[in-house]
Amino acid sequence: MRPTFSDIGQRLAGPSGIQELMDDCGAALTTHPDMRMLGGGQPAAIPEVQQLWRDRMHAMLDDGSIDRTLLNYDPPGGNPLFRETFAAFLNRECGWNVTRENIAVMPSSQSAFFLLFNLLAGETGTTRRRILFPLLPEYIGYANQALSPGQFTACLPRIVETAPHEIKYHVDFDQLRITPDIAAMCVSCPTNPTGNVLTQNEFDSLHALADAHGIPLIIDNAYGHPFPGVIHNGFQPKWQPGMIFSISMSKVGLPGVRTAMIVADPHIVKALSNMNAIVSLANGNLGQALLMPLLKDDTLVRFGASIIRPFYRERSDFAKSVLAAALGDRVPWALHAQEGAFFLWLWVNGLPISAAELYRRLKERKVLVIPGHYFAFGLEQDWRHPHECLRLTYSQPEHIVREGLEIIADEIIRSF
Repeated sequence: MRPTFSDIGQRLAGPSGIQELMDDCGAALTTHPDMRMLGGGQPAAIPEVQQLWRDRMHAMLDDGSIDRTLLNYDPPGGNPLFRETFAAFLNRECGWNVTRENIAVMPSSQSAFFLLFNLLAGETGTTRRRILFPLLPEYIGYANQALSPGQFTACLPRIVETAPHEIKYHVDFDQLRITPDIAAMCVSCPTNPTGNVLTQNEFDSLHALADAHGIPLIIDNAYGHPFPGVIHNGFQPKWQPGMIFSISMSKVGLPGVRTAMIVADPHIVKALSNMNAIVSLANGNLGQALLMPLLKDDTLVRFGASIIRPFYRERSDFAKSVLAAALGDRVPWALHAQEGAFFLWLWVNGLPISAAELYRRLKERKVLVIPGHYFAFGLEQDWRHPHECLRLTYSQPEHIVREGLEIIADEIIRSF
């Protein structure tokens, strides 16, 4: 007997880009250890960072705090002491005027965005409200989170050539329109998948537009400010009332603890806490317990500036040099400017096959990537560009990155 799924059930239970990504990641780490994993967003195994978390776990065992961490439920909005500590950290390090009432702890930013998108948008009485993504390509994990059809809309970018074999996406403010049905705007910074970082003018203009229309501007800081701080141009977006910021523990080497913090106005924080009680009961305690003393003494910020960011900058330069040497001038290619995050975003202009077909061929050659079309959603028109793009991560060991990129280049050249 096969039950009939509801409309919402079919939307959530059907195939999706994020499901394919996570299935590939899991298979690569377990049943196919020979797979060159250039597709996921998993952070690199940085020895100093791994040692930091081992030391924290040893300290929790020694002082007995592990018992309280594992044995108790916290409130659905997060541990009150952690929220106080995190607010104090944001005041001190970032200059954000926030209190505990501005902080909601959530079981991952992925689940936080699912709740946010469906809290703010969807069917509202006789109207339908939508989330606007002002700068495609955008994070694959958002694409299937809407519970109502037509809940997402998006704008195409301006594509600017910034150097030989290099492009940058900019918000196209000439095309950006805030219509009465727009409930919020959302952008990741640095952007997953491209590593794009908003310019200060773009950030200020988006905030001004949101403020003028009385809607939230949502900023996903999973790779950026204040930690892990993998932004190479020093940009530090500032939270202000009416905005919603998401900050994740995943990219500081803790994807397994599934913990994120939302910074927002108190009524948004309270709504998310209430929703979290329904869908999750409470948050995991381990991430908050591991992080709290490192917020008090600014250890995490120092690690970001002195260890994490330089590691990814060096790895980014290495990956770019390998790919450039392998592709040369034999095909028309460009990378997005390397401004942050953990990825190369490769555009092969005029690629004779689709990125999805290229993904399939590479998988047969034991290289996993993410085809670009998954990062283009909320559109009413066709857009060929993302079908010529791949997202490639360079967080794996250097020999795997080199082998994978050289195979990718070879497969691209063969396709012409």
